[in-house]
Amino acid sequence: MKTVGDVMTKGLLELAEETPLVEAAAAMNERRVGSALVVDGGRLIGIVTERDVLRAVGSGSVDGLVGDWMTRHPETVDADESTQQAGVVMIHGGFRHLPVLEEGRPVGIVSIRDLMRVALEDVSPRGV
Repeated sequence: MKTVGDVMTKGLLELAEETPLVEAAAAMNERRVGSALVVDGGRLIGIVTERDVLRAVGSGSVDGLVGDWMTRHPETVDADESTQQAGVVMIHGGFRHLPVLEEGRPVGIVSIRDLMRVALEDVSPRGV
């Protein structure tokens, strides 16, 4: 069975909680990612996702900071855990992005899309 470390994205978008939310959204758009890890001194303190940006826009508060909208102390998974365990955590928590830690420091992020690729790796699309 594959581990989270086998499928995670390593090119992290890391932000400070003082980052303007608009700047965070622009960086996420530019990098074509659905989330960014919020760090302080190399330690994970939160995660901001496209859902958080949408909540801010919906409330008319786009002038806020990442720290105003992020999820503090998010669930995490270790790089050596199974992709199945990551999926269980995500399904039960109701989220689509899960920070990956090694020795308490962020080293990657795994998305529900990453896990679907593992689940469907031996399946061809229709007509192929």
